[in-house]
Amino acid sequence: MCKEVCVKYRTKAVVPLCLLLFALPAFAQTDPGLRGGTPSAGGPLSSVASDMPPTILAFFNDGRTRFTNIDSVSNSIVGEPGFGLGPRYNSRSCGRCHAQPAVGGTSPATNPQVADATADGATNTVPSFIVSNQAVKEARFVYFTDASGNPMFGSPNGGVEPLYTIAGRTDATSCTASVISQPDFASAILHNNIIFRIPTPVFGAGLIENIDDTDLLTGGSNPYGISREFNRNGNDGTISRFGWKAQNKSLEIFAGEAYNVEMGVSNELFTQERPTPEEDRATGLPSQCRTNGTPEDHTNFNQTAIATGSDTVQFAMFMRLLAPPAQVTGTGMALISVINGEAAFGDVGCTACHRTQMVTGKPVTGPPRITASLENVTARLFSDLAIHHMGTGLADNVQQGNASGDQFRTAPLWGLGQRIWFLHDGRTNNLLTAIQAHSSTNSEANAVIANFNLLSVSDKQDILNFLRSL
Repeated sequence: MCKEVCVKYRTKAVVPLCLLLFALPAFAQTDPGLRGGTPSAGGPLSSVASDMPPTILAFFNDGRTRFTNIDSVSNSIVGEPGFGLGPRYNSRSCGRCHAQPAVGGTSPATNPQVADATADGATNTVPSFIVSNQAVKEARFVYFTDASGNPMFGSPNGGVEPLYTIAGRTDATSCTASVISQPDFASAILHNNIIFRIPTPVFGAGLIENIDDTDLLTGGSNPYGISREFNRNGNDGTISRFGWKAQNKSLEIFAGEAYNVEMGVSNELFTQERPTPEEDRATGLPSQCRTNGTPEDHTNFNQTAIATGSDTVQFAMFMRLLAPPAQVTGTGMALISVINGEAAFGDVGCTACHRTQMVTGKPVTGPPRITASLENVTARLFSDLAIHHMGTGLADNVQQGNASGDQFRTAPLWGLGQRIWFLHDGRTNNLLTAIQAHSSTNSEANAVIANFNLLSVSDKQDILNFLRSL
């Protein structure tokens, strides 16, 4: 492999250093771990500050502020300027969970959901799977349950079960644990009726949103026989691309659904409060816990300029203008390893799904779409945005849109160098373990992982080093 890479990069004066790799002693490949240095993410697209109109950077900054605001129930607690929390929620701010390595990322090292359970007097019990030194988790029940908590296998569920309620909070004194309760997570665990998701990074989301469907559909042939299926919006048939199963069509839908599901804030896209868990689906949400009118988040007609927009719209704007993380390759032998690793990554077939790059669209005529920063941009996202069968090992048995129980969107890899937790459920913080988990019965990745396993130890290490450079 190294010899092939030396030839490939001969014009880049790689050969002399590459040949030195043959002299390196054998060693067991290891995940290099989090890349050091400052986060190469969290800021706006590079040209946003100079885009016209000049207020576009102000839109980004306003969206980021709202994304990081902590929500209270009725905007009555100092330091919690958001509005509409609950009655059921998973956390109290978008930015608390989308935090690593910077705002817009994924789960931080310390799970904020532990503190969210009792914030401001709330009387929740922390579920057994919410642990301070593990990933932020969203829980779903695979099947609906009967009164005893037994799964009803003929009734698929898959919806998000909120971890907490506002019962006991100082700004929700009428809502008590006697009228609203947490889901029965213990029974779900006992009956193996629960699956988890961790936050997806939203870096570069505007670029992903602006890749044309045609470019996704013309991804080229694949010698490994990997399928290229896409989740699609049920009404217009266009490709959806956000979420672990690409179940959300647009950033506004993605934001609106998350606002309602994760924080309990009804909005102009998801206007009603959620009547869950199971025991009150039939009777609805207790009136003592209906603190606010709905939708809680809406267009602010009494404001001007940027303040007019709802939180949901501004969350989407922040994600749309958020830059993708920059790759950090290092120098000398580190750079050589990264170059070799990217070549090997393609040689074994990883790019059959983790497509290196795509170019965003550009209108034939007329003004730019929102900002020229999103037009005709090469996005090195390392994803085809398609959904693939990942086999029994990763299957969560939840169908979303036309993505089946073992299908997941190819996760974009930009920013991977500073991620802590991997795979849809955050089951590991070891990159090598995550790679091996791609292989299981009926996984489309089996042949590719077999190729990876045949590599020399040094070539495997180069791939790990390359991935940690992203």
